[in-house]
Amino acid sequence: MHYLTTLLLLFCLAPALRAQLDSVRIPGTDVTFTMVPLEGGTFAFGDAGKKITLSPFSISSHEVTHEAYRIFQVRENDTPDATTPDWDADAVSRPSPPYLDLSYGMGTRGGYPQVNTTQQAALRYCQWLYEKTGRFFRLPTEAEWEYACLAGEEPDPADLHDLAWLYENGEETYHKVGEKRPNAWGLYDMIGNVSEWTLDEYYDDYPDRIGTDPDPWLRPDGKHSRTVRGGSFDTETADAGCRVREKSSPRWQARDPQIPKSLWWNVDSAFLGFRLVSPEKQPGPEEVRAFFADAIVD
Repeated sequence: MHYLTTLLLLFCLAPALRAQLDSVRIPGTDVTFTMVPLEGGTFAFGDAGKKITLSPFSISSHEVTHEAYRIFQVRENDTPDATTPDWDADAVSRPSPPYLDLSYGMGTRGGYPQVNTTQQAALRYCQWLYEKTGRFFRLPTEAEWEYACLAGEEPDPADLHDLAWLYENGEETYHKVGEKRPNAWGLYDMIGNVSEWTLDEYYDDYPDRIGTDPDPWLRPDGKHSRTVRGGSFDTETADAGCRVREKSSPRWQARDPQIPKSLWWNVDSAFLGFRLVSPEKQPGPEEVRAFFADAIVD
């Protein structure tokens, strides 16, 4: 019933949104994902309700899946096609082979979110996707993530189990993307299933630090801590919502036997994934290079 209601709302209230849904195919594969365009605007961020203005952007309807990440991870999967005849797969820096199956066998079955990756790995994936497709992708800023999750308003707590895999209904593990109903803007699993990386450095006083400029981003200056959003299958329903914030922790790599710790893998974050954003106004090549130089901190 809730799912049909959401579809009717999308049909009646957002015809432009329906017309602009964008299916992106990764060249050389049959793997696709959907980007949902959002108009941007001004909204009340956080519990304090600070007004933040965002430019138009698109956000992926689902979290990045294991099979979509494996094309980047495994050299043999990364092949050219007619649109990328000169693609040099050997020139790409790729994730180191994990010393165990960090998808716990679920990734091989398809449809599950990519987990246990560091924020740097997620950004390297975005960088590879830009080089592969010519379109700029990145992680959402904290403000963009909250705006997309809210889809106009905080979800009713009574509806959370229809929207999200949480502690009470998640069976202590992550699930295939898109099994719950989407929010009012057609985005799945924004709450629950797996938490999601954002671009921002974590600060308790984030609203005070961002000032009044549009499209705020608190650039990182170290490996930790970054802001994680959405909660996961391990989040209790009473603690779930679009405005809940969490900061990354070195503990998520505590069992990694490598010295120094891997730039690619978080051994203890099976609850953490990511989704993609693409701004409507695409940056030029120099801007893209500058962005990844700022965003990826070793």
